[in-house]
Amino acid sequence: MSNPTAAMLVIGDEILSGRTRDANMHHLAQELVKVGIDLKEVRVVSDDAPAIVAAVRALSDGFDQVFTSGGIGPTHDDITADCIAEAFGRSIDVRDDARALLAEAYGARGVELTEARLRMARIPDGAALIDNPVSTAPGFTVENVHVMAGVPSVFQAMVASVLPQLTGGTPLLSQALRVMRPESEIAGPLRDLAGVYDDLSFGSYPFQANGVYGAQLVVRGTDGARIDAAMIALQKAFPDA
Repeated sequence: MSNPTAAMLVIGDEILSGRTRDANMHHLAQELVKVGIDLKEVRVVSDDAPAIVAAVRALSDGFDQVFTSGGIGPTHDDITADCIAEAFGRSIDVRDDARALLAEAYGARGVELTEARLRMARIPDGAALIDNPVSTAPGFTVENVHVMAGVPSVFQAMVASVLPQLTGGTPLLSQALRVMRPESEIAGPLRDLAGVYDDLSFGSYPFQANGVYGAQLVVRGTDGARIDAAMIALQKAFPDA
């Protein structure tokens, strides 16, 4: 049985403009590996409603799970919730349980629950709330799409809330070997080994250190014994590693 698949949709002009560096994809990929869900695709789209709607529909149809980040805050350009509602043909409005969470949190701080803050309680009809222990305002899940904040600390907390509810597979394992040779010299032996161990994934990641070219060779798979065998073969192929 193959592992469940996942995709991520990163939403925001600030990512595409280079103003903000996305950290959420890296975190999500690491967490999905642990539970045996294979992250297969990541898309980045601007704060453009038709683009978001189209991407959500395509990814929802193509993968078992979809995770979005960004665009569920209190400002006018936070349009993700509306786009998710449109993508699935659902109505959206302030929901009582989400409002209650915000009212309690802001009330405890003596802060007014303004109309802008209430935007964060607008939830598509039938969605399940995603817990946010960091800043209270919830994310939500519609069908197989999990809608989360873009702030890394909040995104990470929401991922931790969602993952235990999902069906995973076999965790992906990996080992690495650092070889101080240019890729042009290791390509042939590496290709041959990849053919022998065709149930594993072989990756080569070049680098330069002190004027010398090298590569980090990474073997990935779900069978630890097979990875061990492949690593022994790699070390024999490159004894000066």
